[in-house]
Amino acid sequence: MRSHLLNDTTAEHYRRSVTEGVERVAAKLATTERPFTGVTVDALSPLIDRIDLDRPLHDTGAVLDELDEVYLRDAIYFHHPRYLAHLNCPVVIPAVLGEAVLSAVNSSLDTWDQSAGGTLIERKLIDWTNERIGLGPHADGVFTSGGSQSNLQALLLAREEAKTDTLAKLRIFASEVSHFSVKKSAKLLGLGQDAVVSIPVGADKRMQTVALARELERCKNACLVPMAVVATAGTTDFGSIDPLPEIAELCEQFGVWMHVDAAYGCGLLASLKHRSRIDGIERADSVTVDYHKSFFQPVSSSAVLVRDADTLRHATYHAEYLNPQRMVQERIPNQVDKSLQTTRRFDALKLWMTLRVMGADGIGQLFDEVCDLAEEGWKLLAADPRFDVVVEPSLSTLVYRYIPAAVTDPAEIDRANLYARKALFASGDAVVAGTEVAGRHYLKFTLLNPETTADDIAAVLDLIAGHAEQYLGESLDRAS
Repeated sequence: MRSHLLNDTTAEHYRRSVTEGVERVAAKLATTERPFTGVTVDALSPLIDRIDLDRPLHDTGAVLDELDEVYLRDAIYFHHPRYLAHLNCPVVIPAVLGEAVLSAVNSSLDTWDQSAGGTLIERKLIDWTNERIGLGPHADGVFTSGGSQSNLQALLLAREEAKTDTLAKLRIFASEVSHFSVKKSAKLLGLGQDAVVSIPVGADKRMQTVALARELERCKNACLVPMAVVATAGTTDFGSIDPLPEIAELCEQFGVWMHVDAAYGCGLLASLKHRSRIDGIERADSVTVDYHKSFFQPVSSSAVLVRDADTLRHATYHAEYLNPQRMVQERIPNQVDKSLQTTRRFDALKLWMTLRVMGADGIGQLFDEVCDLAEEGWKLLAADPRFDVVVEPSLSTLVYRYIPAAVTDPAEIDRANLYARKALFASGDAVVAGTEVAGRHYLKFTLLNPETTADDIAAVLDLIAGHAEQYLGESLDRAS
């Protein structure tokens, strides 16, 4: 079995195996005509259930054949231009190369003696991102597993900086369309169920700062402690960007930690055309970025950034067997001193490879293309009497629903839209997402593929309308 260990004696075996796998994936990518096959749980489950993991195949080719049957054939392919559902981007080749390198070398980014150059590369990328944001000379941060962990760590730091022994008094302010990880983080941090104060949004789905000011004042008058305001730069449902400058003013006025969840909107940091949409982010105390959403990186690649590096001490623990206190005096850079994680992948390498091959402008150009495409999609939807579109996009998300001419019952319209989404997914012709707006079922395009065109959007809208009309016709037949 030692022949399977990656080392100096098995380098050729490694090369052959990885090449064979890459060739299989490349062939699949080259021949994929739809984002999904439409396979059902009931059809796929027996194929996986019948595999006996205690009876290995002992042959890479045979395992790849099996993998094609249970995964590659029916995988949902985000690179396809008609995958329009969630915040999943197609990935760039330099990042995939970085993934291959980091997996083989297998550095762990917790201590210097496990990563060396990897530590310095990650720190360089944190500095680069902080410069793009404008957080100042004392900024720092660390890579994380994703936006939820980044938000959790930011709110942990905010909790500690609030300097109160009575957790029940702490309050977090976030818009009613902020990410669910804000409430989840509050629970994990031991705060009460009322800790997150939901701030209403306007028709543009942006936080209403008048309401925020009112709630901050109410909190102060009730002898509660405003712990943090979470401003969102790219909400999951609408891509809306909260008014960052106004929120920054209120945070300064009330002495509150300002966190910006830019997991989605961080692509604007590289934008050549739309960077001004996140003006004010430079005034944040902490920022979440997900490179695996709008920098076209493979999952996972995220970071939490802070204005004041000293605040990261709240995540610092020293263990004699890993990162003893003396290493600080010896100026040995251990990333575990900043992180909630211990063992951690060298995910920064993917972004490093991307920047060194494509440059920031290359990333920004791709993100600008999807933002511009969303504007085209908005115009299509606004001009199409079959659809109701909720809000003009700030990034690359469109939320809409099919409105039949002959049906007025909102619940029946909900069912028609839900059916259309399910039928479209089952067909494999396209994948779209769904959400609720004011209690009604809506559909959602999350446009992150520069290969998607306005013609693709128009074609998918026709498919949705067709499925909805089919459902309504069958519904009328059943009723009669």
